[in-house]
Amino acid sequence: MKFLDDIRNLDRNNVGGWPQSVKLFFLALLFAFVVLLGWYFYISDQQDSLATLAGKEDQLKQEFVTKQAKAVNLDALQKQLDEMQDMLRQLLRQLPSKTEMPELLVDISQTALSAGLETELFEPGPETPKDFYAEKPITLRMTGTYHQFGAFISGVASLPRVVILTLHDVSLTPVAATKDGSPANGQLVLQGTVKTYRYLDDAESAAQGATSGKAAAGGRK
Repeated sequence: MKFLDDIRNLDRNNVGGWPQSVKLFFLALLFAFVVLLGWYFYISDQQDSLATLAGKEDQLKQEFVTKQAKAVNLDALQKQLDEMQDMLRQLLRQLPSKTEMPELLVDISQTALSAGLETELFEPGPETPKDFYAEKPITLRMTGTYHQFGAFISGVASLPRVVILTLHDVSLTPVAATKDGSPANGQLVLQGTVKTYRYLDDAESAAQGATSGKAAAGGRK
């Protein structure tokens, strides 16, 4: 073919004398090379950006589906929350009230005596109001056996009102032998602080909420 013969007979030192068809051929190759470089350095970067944006689009779609599902179930969730709050209020009502607390402390002390415990110290402290309840610390020191302490806990649990006792810095240690060397016969000393709880009535809860709100506002200043 004449075109192939022209390429074989090219004079590299006389580019201007090349046949027109050969010049167009190499011009087309140069154009294709330039287009290939442009695609590699520009279009490939654009494709990477497009892939990143596509991945982000999938993520946003998933977030939208999740939030849409929550929005659809919002009424049901709010209803469940209201029911749980009602149940919590009912449970709180089973705790002692403010007027019942003094009698409750007497009942706890009497239960310890009935169990055979020797009460050396039973000192209630000032209340600490919380969001919807108040805690009452009791500093105590009691002496008795494991069985007596078990009877005391069982007796407290059987009181008419729900009584919650939590231990704070409480220790249970064996009683040392007496001065004359007699054994302690399994006697133990329980000492430390326990806390019992009562519910706040509506007026107290409102007052506590107002106090908490003022404290939070003061903290933001």
